[in-house]
Amino acid sequence: MCRPGETPLEQMDRALSLLPAWAAAQSAQDQGNIIIHCRQIVDRTEAIAAEATRRFEKSGGFKSDGSVGMVAWLREKAKLSGGAAAERVEVARQLEQLPRTEEALARGEIGYQHAVAIARTAEHVGAAALRKAETSLLEDAQRHDPGQFVGVVKNFEHQVDADSALNEANRAYQRRYLSIGEPVNGLARIEGQLIAEAAASLRTAIEPFMKPRKDDKRTAAQRAHDALAELCRRSGLGSRKAAGIDTQAAPAPRVQLIIKASVDTLARIPGAAAGELDRGGTVPAETVRRLACDSAITRITGLGELEQEITHAARTIPPATRRALVARDGHCVFPGCDRPAPWCVGHHLKFWADGGPTALSNLGLLCGEHHRRVHEEGWTLERRGGQWVATPPVWLRRIARNQPARN
Repeated sequence: MCRPGETPLEQMDRALSLLPAWAAAQSAQDQGNIIIHCRQIVDRTEAIAAEATRRFEKSGGFKSDGSVGMVAWLREKAKLSGGAAAERVEVARQLEQLPRTEEALARGEIGYQHAVAIARTAEHVGAAALRKAETSLLEDAQRHDPGQFVGVVKNFEHQVDADSALNEANRAYQRRYLSIGEPVNGLARIEGQLIAEAAASLRTAIEPFMKPRKDDKRTAAQRAHDALAELCRRSGLGSRKAAGIDTQAAPAPRVQLIIKASVDTLARIPGAAAGELDRGGTVPAETVRRLACDSAITRITGLGELEQEITHAARTIPPATRRALVARDGHCVFPGCDRPAPWCVGHHLKFWADGGPTALSNLGLLCGEHHRRVHEEGWTLERRGGQWVATPPVWLRRIARNQPARN
């Protein structure tokens, strides 16, 4: 019951004070509905807070409290971390240009994390481009959880501006790291950030070793630890040498990495979708082309129901060609690199989807770092008169020309 002169916020505060005792009195079966309803209320109030954040920021209201900006004010007054405060300010700004998304959030049709994904996409491709697809993206948001929806908006970004999506992936690549600490009290801490393809490969590789055994009392996290240790134990080159495998002629065993991509993506046609990792996430077209340099291809054709599926390994470099490639190159052919053959893959100088053959004359050994540099970062690699020549992209040459001469 409303009290005379009571504001909606005061009503909400009073209702929240009554909610814990009421929720505790409900049956265990009803707790699920309580959880869902509470989450919807939180998401819907985020829409109200977003509009209030915009208006408060524009008015400069934060200055009266001595704050230098809206993010600092939210950190202090709303008890948010710096990252959470910055996210809410940016989402509030973007939602001003995306009224349909803000309305859907206010009605509880999408969650706050859906709105965050849309706002970040608008920041990357521009609100005008996003508004053209806003209706379909909101429909997708209602069908997918926020984690799955990130893949949807990333695919949209790739279709709108593949170059921008590639630049973002390259920036993310520069932030990759893995740190393994020294053991303390019998345990070593691992922390880091993996690029999408590496994370997908790792998940795929450890999954067979993660299955619980009969009467297994290990937690899921402990099983993941043991699976990683087992994977490392089995993948050593020493065991391959003991088995009589030529580790120079044959590359180290590769984890299966499944990527779904269209022919248009492989052909780098503007507007093509991004590649979809089977274990979640998307990768730019140029990353798909790099990973497809030496891989098995499954082609699926047909409209509606799948009419045909053809599996072949024509894009995998045959063992005989691999041996000849190793004998000729010996190590990574990128000028100045000496990483050994087992660390390398065969790179098509002219990509096979562009008509390049899987033949020795069109191949070169490249380590993972330089293979990525040739594909994603725009370098070109050529063989001239028996010598390998790597040419940096135009933008990098411009930077080099503008550098002051050193004494």
